[in-house]
Amino acid sequence: MIKRRNIWRELEVGFGGGSKFRILLHLALHHKEAHTKYSLVRATGLRTPTVGEYLRTLVKLGWVKEYPFTPRTYQINIDHIVVKCFIDFLEKIKNIKGLATQ
Repeated sequence: MIKRRNIWRELEVGFGGGSKFRILLHLALHHKEAHTKYSLVRATGLRTPTVGEYLRTLVKLGWVKEYPFTPRTYQINIDHIVVKCFIDFLEKIKNIKGLATQ
């Protein structure tokens, strides 16, 4: 039996609460760069175990790529359709005067 993709469930798992969203947002706004877990901890203010847990979820969804360097690095997967839409959305929001500062 083929498992049907439920986009709403995927979005709920991917975006999660505010903390997971902060990681995803940072990766999306800096999508040309790969980031270590430590750099994401510094950028988001979250604890290392929390960042690690959320990264595992985002990698499992295919929204984030994990590179096996030492230390491991992470980069948003701009080839994933949901991520493309998310980045497009962020670009549109950034272009609305007064809504975004980055």
